[in-house]
Amino acid sequence: MLWLAKFIYFKLLGWKVVGNTTFSQDTVKKAVIIAAPHTSWADFYISLLLRKVTHLNTNFIGKKELFTWPFGYYFRAVGGKALDRTSGQNKVESIAKFFEGEDEFRLALSPEGTRKKVDKWKTGFYYIAKKANVPIIMYTFDFKNKQNKISEPFYPTDNVEADFKFMKSFFKGVEGKVKAYS
Repeated sequence: MLWLAKFIYFKLLGWKVVGNTTFSQDTVKKAVIIAAPHTSWADFYISLLLRKVTHLNTNFIGKKELFTWPFGYYFRAVGGKALDRTSGQNKVESIAKFFEGEDEFRLALSPEGTRKKVDKWKTGFYYIAKKANVPIIMYTFDFKNKQNKISEPFYPTDNVEADFKFMKSFFKGVEGKVKAYS
């Protein structure tokens, strides 16, 4: 299936991977991966193709209701983890625990938390990375240039404002599929 993913990603769609192209499963076994701008459902299939062509196993979280029959088996098989989203839960703490006891866990999230235009990113991904003591790796959905740019691993500091300024600068000039939301 790798040949098919490469054919679709590189030849049919005309996308490329730039930046930290040596990033592989052997270099960083645990990380929070943020992908932006998240403006369309098309980001999902681009992510799946990117995951395949870079040989990078990634994980995601979803509400626990998604992990019941008949789809639960599939979602777990492709790296999904069920999250209890009832009120009163410390979600950052719960998600950070997913990293414990795993040899390999790379959690992919959207910093916007939605496909709609936002003025401010959510902060949960940042605090999950800090709590789990893992780096943040950024990658773009740049539909203008048809590329996924991947960053070097970035370890959050205690300066939230400076860290967010640094991370947002990585995405400067990137256009999502829906330009109005980029």
